[in-house]
Amino acid sequence: MKPMYALAMMIVLGTAFAASPSLGWDNPADRYLNAYKKYVDATCPIGADDIKHFVYFSRDRESIHDHPLLNSERFVGAQIMYSWRNLEPAEGQYDFSEIQDDVDYLAAHGKKLFIQLQDGSFSPQYKPVPDYLLSAAYDGGAAAQFTDDGALDGWVAKRWNGRVQARFAALLKALGQQFDGTVEGINLQETAIGVSAATDPSFSPAGYAEAVKINMQALRTAFPKSTTMIYANFMPGEWLPFEDEGYLRSIYAFGEKIGVGLGGPDLMFKKKGQLNHALAMMHEGEFTAPLGIAVQDGNYVGETNSEEVVQDRTNLVPALHAFAEDFLKVNYMFWVDQKPYFQQDVLPCLAAETR
Repeated sequence: MKPMYALAMMIVLGTAFAASPSLGWDNPADRYLNAYKKYVDATCPIGADDIKHFVYFSRDRESIHDHPLLNSERFVGAQIMYSWRNLEPAEGQYDFSEIQDDVDYLAAHGKKLFIQLQDGSFSPQYKPVPDYLLSAAYDGGAAAQFTDDGALDGWVAKRWNGRVQARFAALLKALGQQFDGTVEGINLQETAIGVSAATDPSFSPAGYAEAVKINMQALRTAFPKSTTMIYANFMPGEWLPFEDEGYLRSIYAFGEKIGVGLGGPDLMFKKKGQLNHALAMMHEGEFTAPLGIAVQDGNYVGETNSEEVVQDRTNLVPALHAFAEDFLKVNYMFWVDQKPYFQQDVLPCLAAETR
């Protein structure tokens, strides 16, 4: 937080505290902290709903074969991540064979594909953009992502670079020409990135916000029939509710304006970070654009990006579903195929009917 901003905030908060007759203060950052408690008594099996449920496989596309979702009436299909790097092996030359194979396999079982397009990674060793972008003509094509502690955390396409944007739009156009109206939908990765002007001089938070919108428009143009969506969770340069530069709000407003769906990659209903960003945006807004939420690795035990297996646990699936349905009013839920949670917790709750 900037020193002058912090000082001004201390003055405002101090004045509000002093003026309060009860010498108390309702912290707006805590306004949804107890919202989940309304849903903790939800039980399994989960009754019929209007949500479209998908199983998320990340890049493990082979796992869709003979998966229980194929025999479940509750699951519409599979969400699979495909890397820009693999889809465009050379400039302007596309290879969509893996997507087509997955579309065909799922269709043979009465299911549909939801594409997640990867242009960022959380691996220091993996750059998810084509090699031709990693050149001076595209200002390196990808930017390093760093943790708050300054450790290299992965890479992300330079979404804010005009030439990179143009190549991304070309990829989306080619994908749309082949799959629009065939796949259930396509979503862009999360807006949160570990990039700043200090780590990449070409970057600015305001410029990044506008770049995200450019990519959203390109997505919508390329896919006028299938559902389009972006995981708008956090934006660099702000931290809600106190440091609100309008970046995340503008993404949600723009998505609603052009019909691009909105959502987030982690259903964390006890964490203030998520509650004050994507979850607050969905809860507080009025949307005709579809909303979606992903239950990803670790979310089944209230964590993010965790591979820990907790044997003695409470099944959070009914509460997660109830929160998503009532508090967020989502149209889509993406349940990660994480063992043993999907088999032991999700399937019994979303009772599958064997054909």
